[in-house]
Amino acid sequence: MARIPSAAVAASGLIGGYGIARWTGKRPLGGVALAAAGAAAARQWQREAGGRAAAGLGAAYVAAFAGSHPLAKKLGAWPAVFTVAGGMALASWAVTRSNSL
Repeated sequence: MARIPSAAVAASGLIGGYGIARWTGKRPLGGVALAAAGAAAARQWQREAGGRAAAGLGAAYVAAFAGSHPLAKKLGAWPAVFTVAGGMALASWAVTRSNSL
């Protein structure tokens, strides 16, 4: 079974969490998706780069989610979500790339 890169898991958690919340009108449901993807990504980060890296990337994931809210006031909701998701994917890739080459 092919494994999905942790960068893609993290980015899709941010995008999917927002999309689910927006389209269903149920913010807690979006939060469940966000948390599930974050937990899956954290497990991968732990395996790929160790505990300290996983903790740092986990903090970055939460910061990306929180940061998307004020950024949305400047860029709009979807552009803000795509911006933080891209940043999170890049951070994940940068931290874990040496172990995946």
